[in-house]
Amino acid sequence: MICTSCPRRCGVDRLKSVGYCRMPSAPKVAKAYLHKWEEPCISGDKGSGTIFFSGCNLRCVYCQNYSISSECEGKEISISRLAEIFRELEEKGAENINLVSPSHYIDAIVQALEIYRPSIPIVYNSNGYDLLEGLEKIRDYIDVFLVDFKYFDSSLSESLSNAKDYPEVAKKAILRMREFQPREIYEGDKLKKGVIIRHLILPNHIDDSIKILEWIKENISNPTISLMGQYTPMYKANEYKDICRPLKPIEYKIVANKMIELGLEEGYFQDLTSATDCYTPVWDNEGV
Repeated sequence: MICTSCPRRCGVDRLKSVGYCRMPSAPKVAKAYLHKWEEPCISGDKGSGTIFFSGCNLRCVYCQNYSISSECEGKEISISRLAEIFRELEEKGAENINLVSPSHYIDAIVQALEIYRPSIPIVYNSNGYDLLEGLEKIRDYIDVFLVDFKYFDSSLSESLSNAKDYPEVAKKAILRMREFQPREIYEGDKLKKGVIIRHLILPNHIDDSIKILEWIKENISNPTISLMGQYTPMYKANEYKDICRPLKPIEYKIVANKMIELGLEEGYFQDLTSATDCYTPVWDNEGV
């Protein structure tokens, strides 16, 4: 089957070859466990049942998960095994099933959810580089969209993620996600349905971050934003002079103040002590 799962539209037969994501058609997973370092409304008390898929349709030069996104660590599994993982995480008490980097595996995920659909929320944890067609395929299965809005400037997205069209693709994807889940629904302090827009501030690029916040303010109704300051130079980041250092506290403060000024107060401000690689999971195929 010719692959057009993401905006790359590589057009390869993933049964025989691989495209930009470097992944076969069968799911490849690097870890599946109870993850406690997502936003509090996602992690809850027991942890989010997080499934880290290998491969990525962006492969950002600064990716903290580069071992699985670009170097393709992980274990290839069957669709029936993926369905079993859903069940196992649910039985362990997971607050939700959290699908990380799922864009290139939408068809497999839908098939697995047809085999076993957990009674807990399903979280689509995406980099924002999603085709509307793919989102339509999975819309009836997803309760929470946890989505990145990485770049507003296309030259920046081209330089750091080889995706000049990222800003326009992400805008359309986020708008469609909001259509699917028009408001946040909580049970206590746990999110059961809705959209959270994440943005990671990059050093030397706070103007781009502010443009993203302004766009969200103008285009998304009652948004919940997770403003992230955990940037740490990893993978190939030291080859790029603009992002080869950690984020400065003043940079985060300027963007955070802009978020408050815009009235975007629903969401999360990240403690800058998160700017370390100690929060990156060990890719040991746990739970796979």
